[in-house]
Amino acid sequence: MTHDVDDLIQEALENIRSDRNTANKFLEVISKQISSDLEKSHSLSPVAAKHIETMQRSNEQLVKLIAIKKKNKPETASLTEDDKNNLFDIIQGKTLNG
Repeated sequence: MTHDVDDLIQEALENIRSDRNTANKFLEVISKQISSDLEKSHSLSPVAAKHIETMQRSNEQLVKLIAIKKKNKPETASLTEDDKNNLFDIIQGKTLNG
């Protein structure tokens, strides 16, 4: 099951990157047209907004995928040297006292 989820996440990441790349290219073209011809700005501005919206959705999807991966990743517990020493002291104290 995990392998399937990893494959789907990888596919989603590839799609997100592709969508962002395509939106970015269109946005560059639209920006140049808007700056060179103010008459076109009224009709092209909504198109540019849609491409920016697509890129924003891609960012949100990336954040969700990261959250999913973090949620499914087992956390490892580790003890500091102080923790280890305190546990050792507790164990020795119980052994000596009881």
